[in-house]
Amino acid sequence: MARQALILVEGHRTSGLLYVQAVKRLGLYPISLASDPSCYDYLAAEQVEAIRVATDDLDALIGECSRLRAIYDIVGITGFSGDDESVSATVAKLCRHFDLPGPNPASLERCCDKFTQRQLLAQSGVPVPACRLATNPIEFAGSVAEIGLPVIVKPTVGSGSSGVRLCRNADEIAEHTSYLWGGRCFLQTPPRILIEEFAQGPFYSVEIMGNEVVGIVAADFGPPPHFVFHNTTFPAPLGDDAKESITNISLTCLQALGLGWGPTNVELRWTKRGPVVIEVNPRLAGALEPQLVQLAYGIDLITEHVKLVIGDEWDLGRAHSQTAAARFLVPDRDGILDWIGGDSQAAAVPGVVEVKLYAESKTPIVRNGDYRDWIGHIVAVSPNLAETEAILQRALRLINWSMLSFPTDGEQEE
Repeated sequence: MARQALILVEGHRTSGLLYVQAVKRLGLYPISLASDPSCYDYLAAEQVEAIRVATDDLDALIGECSRLRAIYDIVGITGFSGDDESVSATVAKLCRHFDLPGPNPASLERCCDKFTQRQLLAQSGVPVPACRLATNPIEFAGSVAEIGLPVIVKPTVGSGSSGVRLCRNADEIAEHTSYLWGGRCFLQTPPRILIEEFAQGPFYSVEIMGNEVVGIVAADFGPPPHFVFHNTTFPAPLGDDAKESITNISLTCLQALGLGWGPTNVELRWTKRGPVVIEVNPRLAGALEPQLVQLAYGIDLITEHVKLVIGDEWDLGRAHSQTAAARFLVPDRDGILDWIGGDSQAAAVPGVVEVKLYAESKTPIVRNGDYRDWIGHIVAVSPNLAETEAILQRALRLINWSMLSFPTDGEQEE
């Protein structure tokens, strides 16, 4: 009998390893298909069979999956990427081609385009920020005039806040649009830019599996103009009325976009007019939210997702109720990371679950204004929010690092 295998297309910095481990726990053989498997260090560490293939080429993926089916019993296909939302839609097409469980590819493709998604949400009565689409500087100038400063400027495709910036004046707009249209940010051809109203208020991330809201994460960003997560907390400290309002709007988003199979993540802000939806992602969130849900409620969203992918029944029942939170380590300037330490001491603080450093000493640091700016994280859990925050503060005080300025041309020559 052929060995049962599950195919993982591309990978993820924070969730990829957890998917591999979940696949193994379920007695399956994980196989990775990636354009560059070396981007995911956990593949080698976990001795995962990794195959290099152009993951933006559906025919190439179908060919590789067909070859693997002659060797293994392929029971499911899933995938994700921290850089390219279109991977999810491609995976859905693969599932459809091989008659495996999966979401509707058309629904996922609509979600991947932020402007199309925003239109569909607005048509269904979901509160969203005012926005316009621009494909050239003339359209852009008109859109900014209609919405009014400040505005959020971002690509219509992408994830992890890549290319997203708050622009408060004409100079910032000129700088960022030059960056986007200059090809230094992943965009379609021709490039399409979204200009939207800056919805101000606390940020929340809603974790959904199927048609069930599992819980709501509270998140904080670093200083503007970028949107780099610094803190995530689960469950969010919200009253019953706010929870109900956010839950109802999130479920309306599913209906508007034709979602409801597998995981969905709804991002919103609580503004003066109530919840306003910023974005809907047909996947699990990437800023450690699945880990926080598991710590706080005992629900392993990743394992339950894999069960769905292979056609098994899932279980979203809570085992307990605690408060979990993560704090991301983010440098405040570019330079060379001279040294970083204290992680072992921080990990020894009671209540700390994980301390992980992404960057080593002597690493050049050039900030991108997105998730790639993280150089590490700390995760803690306790029975209540106040205690969890106190644990994190104790651990954070133990981690230190030093940055050196980049050498000048003259210094390099010496």
